[in-house]
Amino acid sequence: MSTISVVIPSRNDAEMLSACLAALARQTRPADEVIVVDNGSRDNTAAVCAAAGVRRIAVDLSGIAASTAKGFDEATSEVIARLDTDSVPPTDWLERVEAILDGAGPFAAVTGPGDFYGGSRFSRWLGRNVYIAGYFWAIGHLLGHPPLFGSNFALRSGVWKLIRCSVSRGLPPVHDDLDISYQLPPEVTVICEPTLRVGVSARPFESWQAVGRRLSMAWTTFRIEFAKEPPLRRRRRRKRWEHGHPA
Repeated sequence: MSTISVVIPSRNDAEMLSACLAALARQTRPADEVIVVDNGSRDNTAAVCAAAGVRRIAVDLSGIAASTAKGFDEATSEVIARLDTDSVPPTDWLERVEAILDGAGPFAAVTGPGDFYGGSRFSRWLGRNVYIAGYFWAIGHLLGHPPLFGSNFALRSGVWKLIRCSVSRGLPPVHDDLDISYQLPPEVTVICEPTLRVGVSARPFESWQAVGRRLSMAWTTFRIEFAKEPPLRRRRRRKRWEHGHPA
């Protein structure tokens, strides 16, 4: 049985954060530690954290990548789980995360998709059939392993120690889940469990402007990652390692 820290980056999203923390409070396997990384919120985020009895950390660097990295650095448990403020995990989410990772070895991560709520029927369809499906298919093909989905993933603390010095922590803005996924070395096993699902708000797909911002961040992330290591070289490196370490 492992200890688990849950990290939630947040900025001016107190209402949804409150719902996320309430869902965590109902877990059949409670978190050993919940860390909310507050990136300059001007709403009542601090009060929400105090009411829920969770740890709140303020971070000065802007952007979700900096917030996630700070939260992971501060986590004290053997497993670090990651949610967004609009994530609503089912009651058995942490119980299942623990069971999967406890059986997967010291260098493992697990992720799953999201079920979109709120917004319009079109925005939910777009999120489910274009964003989620496209992300796991296209990025998985690029990486040679499943990508981590930022609203729903967890990794062993040893994995974070391997990559913490190579992830992006400041500007320009990048998708932290894609950045972390790209930095994972070949020895890390990434498990994509389709039934490990959480509720996720459809608000990012309510306007083309919001969709455009996400695509712009994705392009920026790719540009940074490819400059560090071209994708074909990365895939060859992983294949060589897999051939030398058969399951």
